[in-house]
Amino acid sequence: MDLKFKVNFALLVLLFLAHFGESQTGVFDITKYGANSNADISEALLNAFKEACQSTSPSTIVIPKGTFTMNQVKLEGPCKSPLELQIQATLKAPSDPSQLKVGEWLTVNKIDQFTMSGGGILDGQAAAAWECKQSKKCNKLPNNLSFNSLTNSTVKDITTLDSKSFHVNVNQCKNLTFIRFNVSAPANSPNTDGIHVSRSSSVNITDSNFSTGDDCISVGDETEQLYITRVTCGPGHGISVGSLGGNPDEKPVVGVFVRNCTFTNTDNGVRIKTWPASHPGVVNDVHFEDIIVQNVSNPVVIDQVYCPFNKCNKDLPSQVKISKVSFQNIKGTSRTQDAVSLLCSKGVPCEGIEVGDIDITYSGKEGPAKSSCENIKPSLKGKQNPPVCTATAASAPAASSS
Repeated sequence: MDLKFKVNFALLVLLFLAHFGESQTGVFDITKYGANSNADISEALLNAFKEACQSTSPSTIVIPKGTFTMNQVKLEGPCKSPLELQIQATLKAPSDPSQLKVGEWLTVNKIDQFTMSGGGILDGQAAAAWECKQSKKCNKLPNNLSFNSLTNSTVKDITTLDSKSFHVNVNQCKNLTFIRFNVSAPANSPNTDGIHVSRSSSVNITDSNFSTGDDCISVGDETEQLYITRVTCGPGHGISVGSLGGNPDEKPVVGVFVRNCTFTNTDNGVRIKTWPASHPGVVNDVHFEDIIVQNVSNPVVIDQVYCPFNKCNKDLPSQVKISKVSFQNIKGTSRTQDAVSLLCSKGVPCEGIEVGDIDITYSGKEGPAKSSCENIKPSLKGKQNPPVCTATAASAPAASSS
């Protein structure tokens, strides 16, 4: 009797695990929710997320290796425990932009201790959308990824490919880390910023690679304590703080640290940009250190007359105050003569700017590399090649970079 009871009990346990095994082990494989290769997995992913988010123990949603199509998906917390979305597959967005409603392709909101991992690829299939945008038939196009109100979270070993607009938008996040993150799009792809960070604090981007048609990383208002380390950028428009001052009530950007980064064949290197005739704003405590530039058009830039479409009143100065900024140990080659361009606002001149150990060469027929400076008196340290903000350099303002 005792043995029979044990056997029956064991059978019941096996049946229980077979039926409830996904939730009990904390793994939610979307193929168990109806996902099939080369078919839209949106519903399966949402159903798996619904269960995983309610789990009281850490859970992992798995999108296994293969190729899947996926329409727009929004994963919305809060969740009851840490959650990992493991994307091992290649996910493909609809190529026709008219198939996508207002919003982003994959959105993750309001989760604490969220992880995205798996080595997968999110393919925005954007060729038709870029053509539509350039013909001015499309207005708002979706970003590949949107992270909103995440805390204590990590995105690692993920590639975003050919996004229709920004690859990643980070908004109102705190303590979010990107590591071994890859962005890939052609140099002529429009408005395809790699990662745009705004209204967020303690964001880290490290050991990551960006090749795209706009800023590799762009920084919007109310960003605090952003750390960018060991990043490669190119092609692209560089790493940019801004553009700022275009909207009323923008909050200060405070604490941006860009270190040990390499720029290759980019339109810009490290840059701060604000609009002329702007609303008030603040940029403070920004540091660019140990930077390599290789054939970069505008390696070092402060541009407070940023006006890419010439629809600005450049006679009115920017009202964004830039202070406590350093450019340290920046070396390499420029593909234009304007290696250093520090064009500050005549309304609120830059203050507390430090430039040290600059060695950027230019080999064009116009002559050696030069610098251009307006409304700035930087503190100079170490070697300066080209000479920075000398009387000769200050008299020759450079054109605004795109």
